[in-house]
Amino acid sequence: MASLLWGKVYYQEIFVGLLKQEPGMGSSFVYDDAYLQGQNPPIAYSLPLQIETHTFQTELPPFFDNLVAEGWLEEAQTRLLGKRYASRFELLLAFGQDCAGAVSIIDPSPEKISKTLMDVEDPKEFALLTSRASLSGIQPKLAIVEKQGIYYPIKHGELSTYIAKFPSRNHYDLVANEYLTTIAYKCLLPEDTCVEMHLGNIDGFDEQALIIKRFDRFQGKRIHFEELNQLLNQPSNNKYDGTYQEIANFIRNTPGCLPTEIYRFYLRVLAGILLGNTDMHLKNFAMFHTTDGLRLTPAYDQVAAYLYGYKQLALSFCDIENLPISKITAHNIIEFATSFGLNHQTIIMAIEILRKNIPNAKQAVLESTFGSEQLKQKILELIDQIWKETFALIGQILSQKQ
Repeated sequence: MASLLWGKVYYQEIFVGLLKQEPGMGSSFVYDDAYLQGQNPPIAYSLPLQIETHTFQTELPPFFDNLVAEGWLEEAQTRLLGKRYASRFELLLAFGQDCAGAVSIIDPSPEKISKTLMDVEDPKEFALLTSRASLSGIQPKLAIVEKQGIYYPIKHGELSTYIAKFPSRNHYDLVANEYLTTIAYKCLLPEDTCVEMHLGNIDGFDEQALIIKRFDRFQGKRIHFEELNQLLNQPSNNKYDGTYQEIANFIRNTPGCLPTEIYRFYLRVLAGILLGNTDMHLKNFAMFHTTDGLRLTPAYDQVAAYLYGYKQLALSFCDIENLPISKITAHNIIEFATSFGLNHQTIIMAIEILRKNIPNAKQAVLESTFGSEQLKQKILELIDQIWKETFALIGQILSQKQ
């Protein structure tokens, strides 16, 4: 009989407890007594501090499942284990040293990395040989560090401080798209916080990458945060199964959350719609754990996915599933805000912020030295189209109602 998998869980550098595979495809997590007695925080909103073992009927507890790599990285990690298939538990144990947030997982008997099935011609895959990092998202990416102005893929035992994103096989201009969409977002919502990023080169790589500073790392320390998929206790593959209203309700009903965070979230969704970011799923919103309560992290993953044929919003909007952006009306935007508990004056204020800053956003895209002129024009035309079809009449409609 094969032995069951298990791993040691750490919060920052503190031993937390044990994550175990249970018979019958179940799993469990139990806090260590010393951690419970040390006045330490829970490692997850869904895993409160308790002596009793947390048990699940799934392969991994949802919080841990969301730490496992996705897409290109998941496939590459599987090959590095010398396997055609690896369970998510196996991947987490093998590559859980450097995860998103403050939690890491260490395998007491780590599997050896194998070159048998890896693509030795791919420098990104080759760089994974010495790394034990786990990153979500389907785009090719690597965990990296900066040393004296040069960026390197992390080695075993290092803690990454940046993430490098590379072009996708399916969408060759994805890096340029994210770069241009993000600078447009920053101009639309200049008072909001957004990830710091720039274009640059990684040592040993010919292609340019989008280099993003990790907001969950500060002065060599892991910063505690969770994606909304984790906060809502959903497994990773459920990231499209939800509503924007659920996120607003979570913020409203969770002790310690500020009501102003609902307005910030509303603005982010509106800006995403205006920019054609249809991929705003549950893993693309996140909150820091602070001593005062949960707070939204900087905005991230701003991509005009609409340009690749993804025309429908990732989550249910106004109780409508798979709603195409082209079908969103001014009345929908108003109803959306009302469901958040926002009044008409707040809606007008939000729309005015976007209207006022559209020229700056468009100018930033035009003046960028990165990205093709064709891509820039597509983004600008999309902004104009969505503003005209969805946002332009909101103020007039609300004035009539008043």
